[in-house]
Amino acid sequence: MKLQILGTGCARCNMLEANVRAAAAETGIDAEVEKVSDLDRIMDMGVMITPAFAIDGNVVSAGKILTKEQVIRMIGEK
Repeated sequence: MKLQILGTGCARCNMLEANVRAAAAETGIDAEVEKVSDLDRIMDMGVMITPAFAIDGNVVSAGKILTKEQVIRMIGEK
């Protein structure tokens, strides 16, 4: 599973990244966590507002700082 945090490195993006990493660690899933900060890549994924979160290349949230619990639920649905 590939978990991607899309954002330019602002405080909100960093908070989302921390929550995604904590969720991945807590669930113990085999996941690659990637921080995408290149604006061209972010826009190519259809994201116009950050932070955004994608699972296996599919954007599941944009413009929100998801909690660790919300990320765990989203991971469980995939």
